Amino acid sequence: MLLAAGRGERMRPLTDTCPKPLLQVHGRPLLAWHLRALARAGVRQVCVNTAWLGERIRQEFGNVFVPEPLCNKREQLSISYSNEGEDFGGALETAGGIARALPGLGPMFWLVAGDVFAPDFGFDARAVRRFAAGNALAHLWLVPNPPQHPQGDFGLSDGGLALDLPAGDPRPRYTYSTIALLRAALFSPPWCEIPVGNPQGVRAPLAPLLRRAMTAGRVSAEFYPGLWVDVGTPERLAALNAQPSPVG
Repeated sequence: MLLAAGRGERMRPLTDTCPKPLLQVHGRPLLAWHLRALARAGVRQVCVNTAWLGERIRQEFGNVFVPEPLCNKREQLSISYSNEGEDFGGALETAGGIARALPGLGPMFWLVAGDVFAPDFGFDARAVRRFAAGNALAHLWLVPNPPQHPQGDFGLSDGGLALDLPAGDPRPRYTYSTIALLRAALFSPPWCEIPVGNPQGVRAPLAPLLRRAMTAGRVSAEFYPGLWVDVGTPERLAALNAQPSPVG
């Protein structure tokens, strides 16, 4: 599932007329970088949630994404959309949006935000197999804390568990990259009370669900050292485009 429903307030005025996931980074929409990587990794179906200017995203990508002009048809991505803006008048936040799309996602799925830039992340099938073999409800990729988020989000144990560290705990915290593997079971009791399909359009963030599961030792994590940028402001977008384009 690709998260593309946000308004992008900090990115205004660019997002007044363009949804944030369509802003260009080195000649491609932000969202296209993820779609290309997913296609290369063998993923064949994705769901994109939309709200603000969602019709622009659907017009850009349609229902089939072709990663390269002459690629084999087996490398193409089928795209479905969860139209939160049309159905409920706005974005449902991350947990609410996932619950809405859940009937079409299957028992396990990748999650990635459409407004981060991580061109080297591979969506490795081996990570999926490791996740499937364990009992974690979520596996998170954590990154170094960027200047705009110096306090970080979660700790990381020596055994590979994500930790919801209490205030004052001296252990290092890292930033959640918004890239994860999730089980659909995370969106059912006791972790989540939103009905599957979210028929009432409940708005709910993901972090409380993750913290509940962390307390039970059901969230694993690993550190990701590759290029990762939260493209949250016009200044960050300009700085990213001023750097050399990554290979690929």
